[in-house]
Amino acid sequence: MADPFEVRMRFTSQLQHLNASVTSAQKAANYALKNREMDEDLHSCILEQLERNNMNNRANIMYFIEHLCDLALREHHPEFTRMIERDILRVIDAVAPSDGSGAANVKVVRKVLHALQQKKVLMADTVAELEECLKERDITPAHPALAEGPMNGASSKSSMPHGSRFNGSVRLDKRQIEQRIEEDRERHKRLRESIWAVGGDDDAEFEKMWDDGSDIGEDDYLAAEEDAAERRQTVEYG
Repeated sequence: MADPFEVRMRFTSQLQHLNASVTSAQKAANYALKNREMDEDLHSCILEQLERNNMNNRANIMYFIEHLCDLALREHHPEFTRMIERDILRVIDAVAPSDGSGAANVKVVRKVLHALQQKKVLMADTVAELEECLKERDITPAHPALAEGPMNGASSKSSMPHGSRFNGSVRLDKRQIEQRIEEDRERHKRLRESIWAVGGDDDAEFEKMWDDGSDIGEDDYLAAEEDAAERRQTVEYG
């Protein structure tokens, strides 16, 4: 039997290094099922990493949860799916917090929730209730960390640089924003490839899937930079 401490450390490392590739999520899911006798411990690792990592990592872990549930169902080990169902609100609170700091992750959460509903991990009524909760958190088309300067009516003196805190959450720095853009681009690329692979020729369906998979793009980043520059000029010369 594998050493429990080593299993936790390896699984934690895999969660911390998840990216937009399906391979990284599948590798972590396979490792979890390989060590299914430690399912409670591994589930606790998922929750811990959701609450400790930056918003990019949390989004990747959210996508991983879908892969884990899918594999757990195929392997006839429902304990993982039951624990996800039990703690789904805690998961959502970590990936898309109520303070608005995870607004860019709301679409990720919605996509995974509906996937879990299709897999019968979550009931339709549960997903509907969670959707209502998410509406209040979907407060901006771009991540709040892209914005600088006054927020929620605060004075210019309260503005903080990238990497600082607001509303109790850590803001993304430029490197993390660029990483998110690159990971979203990779997911969109895979989405197009999967549609072409199955011979999909329904443009309307393609556009819907594209929109559902979209989180933050380069236009959002550039627009946010321009807005931030304008606000800095207002503060300096206002």
